[in-house]
Amino acid sequence: MEEAKKGTPFNRPVRVYADGIFDVFHSGHARALMQAKRLFPNSHLIVGVCSDELTHKYKGFTVMNEDERYDAIRHCRYVDEVVRNAPWTLTPEFLAKHRIDFVAHDDIPYSSAGSDDVYKHIKEAGMFAPTQRTEGISTSDIITRIVRDYDVYVRRNLQRGYTAKELNVSFINEKKYHLQERVDKVKRKVRDVEEKSKEFVQKVEEKSIDLIQKWEEKSREFIGNFLQMFGPEGALKHMLKEGKGRMLQAISPRQSPNSSPTREERSPSPTFRLPFFSKTSPPPSPPHHSGARGYLISEDDDDDDDDNN
Repeated sequence: MEEAKKGTPFNRPVRVYADGIFDVFHSGHARALMQAKRLFPNSHLIVGVCSDELTHKYKGFTVMNEDERYDAIRHCRYVDEVVRNAPWTLTPEFLAKHRIDFVAHDDIPYSSAGSDDVYKHIKEAGMFAPTQRTEGISTSDIITRIVRDYDVYVRRNLQRGYTAKELNVSFINEKKYHLQERVDKVKRKVRDVEEKSKEFVQKVEEKSIDLIQKWEEKSREFIGNFLQMFGPEGALKHMLKEGKGRMLQAISPRQSPNSSPTREERSPSPTFRLPFFSKTSPPPSPPHHSGARGYLISEDDDDDDDDNN
């Protein structure tokens, strides 16, 4: 055992043997074979599978026949070689024939065929390599589940097209299973309707909450805009004030000046001529009246004349 664990030459692997029924091959079987394969760095795993005859004689009826069980083991990746119709108890001749170095199995005593432990002589010879069982799963556990839920699996297979004769079900039980299936369908439909109605109500509630929130937001926005326009200090009041001021300014008369401008501030009076006199033009032809003279007249001259008078 110590030498085998240290490692052997590549061309001389350690030959490990594991046997069993392997009915309804499951993960517990695969884990046991994995442990057997990994016991030594360089190993060759041989798996012996017992025939239907031996199994039915010493252990009981199997779900899978021997060919199905042989094929299941052959497709396990940890297995290097399969021995069909393996013996129930290992003999020295069998061990020598297959050049077996160690036998792998869980170390719980396996009582069968009138022996308290069929691996007792292997353990005494120092050829036993123990492995660990996988708790919670075994062929017996799987069969127990099927037997416990027998009605469920019968109805399942009837739905899938199996006949009552194939399932070994009586006519009355067949009708009973069909009736139970119809009742279950109605129950499932009722549950589906209830779930859908709950989902619908939930969606309506969510949408109503969203609508209420949006309405509140819009109403606050509307009220704010209304107050901004028509409130006490709103834009409309300022617009009316401005319009009123402009209207009063437009209809009010302009204010008269407080004092008249002085003589010096007045603009000079424009000089004008009589149409029949010119200062530079020669005197016209003698008038009918003898004493008349032609001259320029201005407002200043008139004022001087008034002062002289």
